[in-house]
Amino acid sequence: MTMEKIGTLLKTKGVINDKQLRVALIQQEITGDLLGDTLIKLGFVSSKELGQMLAEQSDMEFVDLGEYGIEEEALRIIPKEVAEKTEFIPLEIKDGQLSIGVTNPGNISAVDTVTRITKNQPRVYMIDRDSFRDTLEKAYFFMENPTHRDIGHAVAGIKAAGIAAGSVVTKLTDLVIIDGIRRNATDIHINPAADIVHIFYRIDGVLQHGHGIPKAALSGIVSRIKVLSELNITEQRLPQDGSFTFSFLNKKYDIRVSTVPTIYGENVVMRVLAGVGPLLRVEKLGFDKTNAISIKKLFLKPNGIILITGPTGSGKTTTLYAALREVDLLEKNVFTVEDPVEYKLSLVKQTQVNEKVGYDFALAGRNFMRQDPNVMLIGEIRDEETAKIAIRAALTGQLVLSTLHANDAVTAIPRLIELKVDRFLMSSSLIAIIAQRLVRKICAHCKIKYSLDDHEISIFKEYDMPLTEAFKGKGCARCNGTGYSGRTVIGEVLILDSEIKELIYSEASVTAIQAAALKKGMRPLKEDAVKKAASGITTLDEVSRVTG
Repeated sequence: MTMEKIGTLLKTKGVINDKQLRVALIQQEITGDLLGDTLIKLGFVSSKELGQMLAEQSDMEFVDLGEYGIEEEALRIIPKEVAEKTEFIPLEIKDGQLSIGVTNPGNISAVDTVTRITKNQPRVYMIDRDSFRDTLEKAYFFMENPTHRDIGHAVAGIKAAGIAAGSVVTKLTDLVIIDGIRRNATDIHINPAADIVHIFYRIDGVLQHGHGIPKAALSGIVSRIKVLSELNITEQRLPQDGSFTFSFLNKKYDIRVSTVPTIYGENVVMRVLAGVGPLLRVEKLGFDKTNAISIKKLFLKPNGIILITGPTGSGKTTTLYAALREVDLLEKNVFTVEDPVEYKLSLVKQTQVNEKVGYDFALAGRNFMRQDPNVMLIGEIRDEETAKIAIRAALTGQLVLSTLHANDAVTAIPRLIELKVDRFLMSSSLIAIIAQRLVRKICAHCKIKYSLDDHEISIFKEYDMPLTEAFKGKGCARCNGTGYSGRTVIGEVLILDSEIKELIYSEASVTAIQAAALKKGMRPLKEDAVKKAASGITTLDEVSRVTG
């Protein structure tokens, strides 16, 4: 598709406007990049959105590689160099017919190549360019280098020798991290027990057992991680925190490390920060239509504070960035301070906290005020000073977006009071609180209908949903037998109107504020989750796990 057609298509769909297209063309003329790539770099459109648009335009089905398990059997049919050169990825083989993903709907050579190799025309799907490169590299690497096999060999060598040599420990540590990347884990846990070390991976918010490693390897693995993180390897009695960068397949992963002494040795948790996936729009996050419309309107406000609440790993950062996509970056000056910067946007002035030199959220927030901002994104309100800076900015005409650790929307209010925020200033500046969690989605490949038991029927009835059947995943190779693949958001939106502001100022109880919010139409987190279970997106088991 030509440059002009891409621009016209995106304009017709309302994804970009004339002003954005003009800026993209100016940048494209200077850099020489393709227009589509330029629009993605500027944050006007995501790679996934562009892929979906091209698929729709070409009457093709779009496949999201982030939620698709590539079949190893399909990869074995096509050599990597052929797939790379012809710009397609094998997806699956069914009844002798290969399915492939292409980044260009007019990729005739991919169809011809597959037809020649398999003697059968392939089924062709559209995929996005960013996911293509990453997925292709990973899929072929892990087919040729199965981490389970390599970890098994390392473990067998340690057992046979009775000790863990330095080179074996280095390789084993790398393999444990690489296997976490393969599984898309957010956290890697190294848990020592009396006579073994257990490796767990947190995947889609749930811990899954990965490997068992001989106890003889523990001290070597911990020392290796400490050296990488520039921690004190001789100190084993006190907790330590650090970080390092891990390079794998031309991609860098920031690893945050925490060590804690236990009765069986040092316990290590590594948080893998690999970016947070594609930039999404508010309507694609998973909020229901009513909440999505409310949120989009809120993010267009000229001033005030909007807080996103939820535990660690609940998708708050993704929602904040979806908020920035609602802001006109060509008319408004936007600053962010984050820990760390996860998405890089060219028209947003982004800065990263650095505790070692004393550059924290509060210091950044104070200095932003001198930079003529319209919108400020403060990664997290952690202390009294940061809270006061956010309020001052909101009262002087800026829109402030931030996050706060709280269980639901209403309990964010006493949390702010704990931080010594004045009730009058809070009620004057706060315009909305969005609480959210992430629930796992039922795997599309093994989704089945089942009959509800009496307890499950009663849960649906509580929310006026008279159901006798629902959906679950029975477990398959694509989802590692879990029955789930990918996650979506559940949320509640508390909009602070004059009545709720008055309740805050007059020191009303959390229960009274909650009752007023419900009366005005706020739907609680659990109700939103149960509705998603009723519509076959998630399960009641998952609702219980996340909301209690």
